[in-house]
Amino acid sequence: MAKIQIKQVKSRINRPARQKRTLDALGLRKMNQVVEKEVTPSIMGMVNTVRHLVEVTEVAE
Repeated sequence: MAKIQIKQVKSRINRPARQKRTLDALGLRKMNQVVEKEVTPSIMGMVNTVRHLVEVTEVAE
């Protein structure tokens, strides 16, 4: 399955609690932290929710 790298590029300060919980669920706790996830509909939905706070790149396998 395809993988993506998700990097938090903007702060979670002054964001709604729902967006903070979404970042936590993705495993992002600090600025510039990068996590690698498999592409699934649920992961893509979470990324879409916080798309203004993260940067997404595809990982070549």
